Amino acid sequence: MAKTLAYKILENHLISGQMIPGEEITIKMDQTLTQDSTGTMVYLQLEAMDVETIKTELSVAYIDHNTLQTGFENADDHAFIKSVAKRHGVLFSKPGNGICHQLHLESFGIPGKTLLGSDSHTPTGGGLGMIAIGAGGLDVAVAMAKGTYSLTVPKVIGIKLTGSLRPWVSAKDVILYVLQKLTVKGGVGKIVEYFGEGVANLSVTDRATITNMGAELGATTSVFPSDENTKAFLTSQGREKDYIEMKSDDDAIYDDILEVNLSELVPLAAKPHSPDNVDTIINIGEIAINQVAIGSCTNSSYTDLMKVASILKGKHVNENVSLVISPGSSKILSKLAQNGALADMIEAGARIIENACGPCIGMGQSPQSGGVSLRTFNRNFKGRSGTLDASVYLVSPETAAISAITGHLTDGTTVGISLPEINPESFHSNDSFMVYPKGESKKDISVAMGPNIKPFPQNTPLKNEISGTVVLKTGDNITTDDIMPSDSRLLPYRSNIPHLSNYCFEKIDSEFPARCKEAKNGIIIGGENYGQGSSREHAALVPLHLGIRFVVAKSFARIHRSNLINSGIIPLVFEDPADYEDFELGQTLVIKDALTQIKNPHILLLNESTGKQYTLLSHLSDLEIEMILAGGKISQIKRN
Repeated sequence: MAKTLAYKILENHLISGQMIPGEEITIKMDQTLTQDSTGTMVYLQLEAMDVETIKTELSVAYIDHNTLQTGFENADDHAFIKSVAKRHGVLFSKPGNGICHQLHLESFGIPGKTLLGSDSHTPTGGGLGMIAIGAGGLDVAVAMAKGTYSLTVPKVIGIKLTGSLRPWVSAKDVILYVLQKLTVKGGVGKIVEYFGEGVANLSVTDRATITNMGAELGATTSVFPSDENTKAFLTSQGREKDYIEMKSDDDAIYDDILEVNLSELVPLAAKPHSPDNVDTIINIGEIAINQVAIGSCTNSSYTDLMKVASILKGKHVNENVSLVISPGSSKILSKLAQNGALADMIEAGARIIENACGPCIGMGQSPQSGGVSLRTFNRNFKGRSGTLDASVYLVSPETAAISAITGHLTDGTTVGISLPEINPESFHSNDSFMVYPKGESKKDISVAMGPNIKPFPQNTPLKNEISGTVVLKTGDNITTDDIMPSDSRLLPYRSNIPHLSNYCFEKIDSEFPARCKEAKNGIIIGGENYGQGSSREHAALVPLHLGIRFVVAKSFARIHRSNLINSGIIPLVFEDPADYEDFELGQTLVIKDALTQIKNPHILLLNESTGKQYTLLSHLSDLEIEMILAGGKISQIKRN
């Protein structure tokens, strides 16, 4: 039977289960990555499992999120991660080395391998022909401890690419077009696989931009074939030996196909406040802008920044615009400094900031109140920039650079400027920022535990009757940013769940924490696509700390649903979405005979406040049922 590339890689790593969509499988996980915003919890959980050695071929701990060290908290987290990495044979990437996804693409990604990361944009590795999946921190800790990962077999959407991109149209416009067509819910339960003659006209960094933002589709991952362009990229990084050709069969059958003619695309932008709110720049019009931010794991590659430098060279950033640029890695920054491109940026009036996530996660560079910011990032959720009333547009590096000069949103195809061809460069290996394991005994290495690092909360085994009070009712597309805000004020406390709990849902309902403490056992009612966005498990751990027992929603985002189950919080779906309207704050809800009901696909819920009964869907696999019964994944592992 003809196979897709995604299924070929999954089958090559299959440990148990059958490759049938909807079935649960367990696969071998070759690599893992963590970043410091989620990493402290990952390594606390790894320590709690008390494993001697990790079982992956490679695991890397990157420091790229919390690099603004305004207090001791971030530095303490970094010291903790470094010490645990050393104990377990994990590579450690120091602050300043760069953004985890760009670094992993450059240094460690290998076609045909599997990668699990505690960051939702781990699918960036799909640009190299990997099955790279974002997951919650506990899933990554378990992957390091056991070398495995369990998932439901996704369907595969084929994106057939034809033609080639015109000048001023880039890979960012490709994924924005796909988001416009499929929406932020269109990839849930699916892998997005790119194929067709147009693939050959995209570089690896182009492909990585597209797979990176596949996370915004809600997809399990996205993947490109590995071909001569892949080989050229790996050769430029001094890793030609890692190349292997990987592609789907010529007559592979996809569950659905979207055709995209690259030659017909035009410059696009995602308007506030969602990555799928996409329109052409011509239609949006020449809106005045206050800020331009270029970088992030989506668009901080050498090629991206060389295009930016060529546009800025000999020109000046508009007097009303603040332009900030964050290169993706120390190797890229070094190359830009050597070839003069960095000077071109600075002389044009750009501010060069650290090789880190920075503004993308609200870690500095927040726009002015009511400001308009153009960003080459992957998300523009309301308030994510750190300014609640800012309007953030997602655009390509080319659009960002020319707009910084004109002072308004500008379609580059209208300016009459030619863009140079950016030739691939060879990069020298730079190990100055990497700390490699030295084979020391685990017992000889102590853990550096700062005072801000608190234990992660753990649930208790499921009781036969679960009751609680409705403490929150949300709308559709609630993000993990909404549940657990992430900015320079709160990021230093990612290792302190009790402190973070005071700010849970603060953008939606500032009274939520107090209401939870009064109710003791809380229940959340949600809309469609509840928990979209970042993989941060804090959006499950903090509600667990506040006593949330289950969440009933119209539908869930994949990673957040998994994080809830890992924490022992039950995610339930309305059988009839119209039932959502019946629920209000303060109502008492009960699930009776829960120990039996949890094993069934349908669960009966009683609203004691109204006397009405409802049917909910659990969609739980056997392994997930086992976790819920045990009170979460850590408890289930210990029980086994």
